This record gives sequence, structure tokens and C-alpha cells, in this order.
Amino acid sequence: MSQQVKNRAALRAATRAYRLRLVLARILRYLLLSLGLVIMVFPFYWMISSAFKTAAEMNLFPPSLAPRNWFNLDNFRIAFEKAPFARYFLNSVLVMLGSVTATAFTTILAAFAFSRLRFRGRELLFSLLLSMMMVPFEMLIITNYQTIINIGLNDTLYALILPFISSIFYTYILRNFFQSLPDGLYWSARVDGCTNWKYLWKVMVPIARPSLVTIILLNALASWNSFMWPLLVIKSDLMRTLPFGLYTFTTEVGANYELLMAASSVVVLPMVLLFLFARKQIVRGVARGGIKG
Repeated sequence: MSQQVKNRAALRAATRAYRLRLVLARILRYLLLSLGLVIMVFPFYWMISSAFKTAAEMNLFPPSLAPRNWFNLDNFRIAFEKAPFARYFLNSVLVMLGSVTATAFTTILAAFAFSRLRFRGRELLFSLLLSMMMVPFEMLIITNYQTIINIGLNDTLYALILPFISSIFYTYILRNFFQSLPDGLYWSARVDGCTNWKYLWKVMVPIARPSLVTIILLNALASWNSFMWPLLVIKSDLMRTLPFGLYTFTTEVGANYELLMAASSVVVLPMVLLFLFARKQIVRGVARGGIKG
């Protein structure tokens, strides 16, 4: 009888120890997640709070975490007076729409060709294209810049769109999604007299809408935030996009960090809101596109 009591006591002790380990592990996990949250969110908080600070507050040491007046909008007013942000916004929207439209069209065609059409060397060609993803964009800047100069598109919005009308990564995502569709669907449509072109746009594209939305969102974010390429090919002030327009406050006007933070808040806010509303769609589309392949 005493042995059974000891066994039950040992079992209860082991259960309590196991539950304690689970609680400690959960607490540690939440602490790490909270730390990561602070690290990622703090730069955005610092940018927004600095947008409401005065020049004197920006030069304080140690720096203050919050402005004295959260309703100080002078920095935003001065920033819009110093630079034509309305024109920069229009340029960014035009470049984003052009890049997204062209990239979506070429991605759909390439993904369909590499997933459904049978031709010699298809897998080898696609493998070579995938290997090009290891080449950083910085290594292609000189070649792309020379090409833009030779065709006379320097200092135009077309120069910001042309090098980005296709993407291997987006093609990879959509191709894997197309390959996950059953072959019987394709051959049934072909037997009914559906051409490849009609099957692509009437059947595959509507089914692949989640992956397409993800591709469009990712491309829009990348196009909106582009800085290095516009810095090289855009010379006139009226052709600048919003990220390049921020350069105004570090060169032409000087290092006015309170103005820079105010302008940065205006530039970043649309993409932050877009990501917050579409984050689940982005993750779901990338996950579905990466299942097969």
C-alpha cells in the first residue's frame, strides 16, 4: 500500500514538474516574441515620434522617446513646402502600376509555359533561371544602366519600369501553384476545344488568384520602396519617386532630420497599412506556391 502511495506521489510530482516546464517554456517563448516585437516596431515608433519633434528636441542628449507636443504638424507642412510630394506620389503610383501590370503579365505567361507546355530543355532552362536568383541586383546595375542610356530612356519613368517587368521568384511561386493543379483539368479543357490561351485566362488565372494577389502585393511593395535604381537613372527633380524624394532633406536642404522623419512617415505609411491588411494573404500565397517544386 505504501508503495502505491509513493508511486502516486512520484507521478504527481512528475506531472507538476512537466506542467512547470511547459509554463516556463511558454513564458520564455512569449518573452522572446515580445523582444522581437519591440525590436521591429521601435524604428517605426521612433520615425513617427520624431516627425512631431522640433529641431531642438532632435538634438537633445540623451534623446527623448516622445515629443513634447504630439499635435505639432509644422514638420509636415515644411516638408511639403520644400519638396513637391504630390508629384513624387504620382510618379511612385505610375511606376508601381506599370511595374505590377507588366510583371503580372509576364509572370503568368512564363509560369504557364514552364508548368504546362512541353518543350525540349524546359527543366534545364528553368533551373538556369532559378540559378540567376543568386546573382544580386547590385551586380547588374552597370549593365542595366548602360542599356537604359543606349536606348535613350534615362531620366524617364520608363527607366524605372523596364528592368523590372519580369521576376524569376514570382514565376517560381506561380509555376509551383500551376503544377499543383490536376492534369485532368487541363486535358478535359483541351478535349472540349479550349486553346492554351483560353485555358490560361479562363481557368488557371481565376484559380490562382491567391498566388497572383500575393505576387502583386510583393511587387507593389518592392516598387514603392525602390531607392537605389531611381537614384542612378533619375536626374530631374520632377521625375523623382517618393523614396528618392526623401533625398532632398539630406542634400539640397541639409540634414534636417525632423523634416526627414516627417516625410518618411508619409512615404512609409501607405505600404505599412497595405502590409497590415494583406499580411495573411501574402503568407498564404507564398506558402501555397512553395508546396510543390
